[in-house]
Amino acid sequence: MRYGVFGDIHSNLEALRAVVEGMERQGVDGYMCLGDLVGYGADARECLALTRELDPVLVGGNHDWAVAGKLGLEYFNTQAQAAILWTRRELSGEEIAWLGNLPLVHVEGDVTLAHGTVHEPQAFDYMQTPYDAYLSFEEMGTRTAFVGHSHIPVTFFEGVPITYSVESRIEFGDRIGIANPGSVGQPRDEDPRSAFAVFDTEERILELHRVEYDIGATIGRILRAGLPPLLGERLRIGR
Repeated sequence: MRYGVFGDIHSNLEALRAVVEGMERQGVDGYMCLGDLVGYGADARECLALTRELDPVLVGGNHDWAVAGKLGLEYFNTQAQAAILWTRRELSGEEIAWLGNLPLVHVEGDVTLAHGTVHEPQAFDYMQTPYDAYLSFEEMGTRTAFVGHSHIPVTFFEGVPITYSVESRIEFGDRIGIANPGSVGQPRDEDPRSAFAVFDTEERILELHRVEYDIGATIGRILRAGLPPLLGERLRIGR
C-alpha cells in the first residue's frame, strides 16, 4: 500500500491543497497525518474539513491539543499563543472536541505515528539528534515510525551508531527507521515549498516531495485575520 504522509499543516489552506494534489498525482492509496492541523495560520476550519475528508490515519499535535485546552499556553511563544486563541474562536465546539480526542501515538500495521517522539509523546519534544531517535527506537514495536513537529525532513536509522539521512529517496530494506517528512504549512529547513512523503509499505521505500504553493495568498489571509504578521512573513524564507 502507498500512503501519503504529511503533517504540520498549521491552518495553511493553500499549502494543504497543493500537497493533496501532489499526493493524488503520486497515486496514493491512503493517508497518514502527523498532527498540528491548526495553529499559526488563518484557515483552521477549512484545513480541518479537508483533512477529515481524506480520512487519514492520524495523531494529534501540540497545537491541536492546545486549541482543545489539553496543553497550556505557557508552552508557546506569544505569536503562537495569539494564533491558538484565534483558532479557538473560529472553530465549533465539535471541531475543538475532535482535536482534543486525537491520540498522540497510533500504530497502523508495521508503522508507528507520533507527532513529536514515540517515547514521550505527551512532552512534545523534538527529534533532532541521534540520541532523541535512540530513545524512541527503544519504545518502538514496529520497523517504521513517522514523526513531525520539527518541520525538518530527516530519517534516522537504528544501529550502532544511529545514522541519519536527508536524501529524498529512502530504501529502508531491513533497517528500522524513523522519518520526518517535513511540514505542509510551515517548512523550517529554509525551503519554503510544502513538504510531504509517499511510503510504500510493501517495498519499504520512502520518497520525499516538495511542492510550490501561493505563499502570498496565505500571508494575505493571515494579515486579514489580524494574526501576527511574522506568522506570514516567515513563510517566505522557510524558517
